[in-house]
Amino acid sequence: MVNLVIMRHGEAEALQSTDAMRQLTAKGRSEVTQMASWLQQHYPAFDRVLCSPYTRARQTAELMVMKQPASCQLGLLSDLVPDGDPLQVQLYLDALWSTAPEQRILLVSHMPLVSFLVQGFSHAGQCPVFSTAGMACLQYQPRNSGDLLESMSPSELNLLSV
Repeated sequence: MVNLVIMRHGEAEALQSTDAMRQLTAKGRSEVTQMASWLQQHYPAFDRVLCSPYTRARQTAELMVMKQPASCQLGLLSDLVPDGDPLQVQLYLDALWSTAPEQRILLVSHMPLVSFLVQGFSHAGQCPVFSTAGMACLQYQPRNSGDLLESMSPSELNLLSV
């Protein structure tokens, strides 16, 4: 059972005055909407979506939540920034799962952190490179290790629909 999905934000505009302020492009919004539909069709609903405080990640998370039931909670996690500490994220999620072990969580973050998160939540050596709006679907046991079950990106979805 997939209980954790790690996602990179959609395509963002070129560098602004600060990296944190970059917004999704029209292509980025389209990528995220496409991935939200795929996720909704292939996996049960999420209980919680946590994202980086950066604008592009918040916008991605908001689009993802639109395809989830009203009970899905959206929250910011300051450790989900590009140079965040994957161990701190793992400890935070382990604490969440200790109070509600069946909850399903979607994380929205940035490269390179998303790759390091997959590595931390799965068996050693699984450290994929993410395209924009790409995601990794994992089965994870708190305070233990998990398995990367599937990954998907907008370009892979486009190949499947041809």
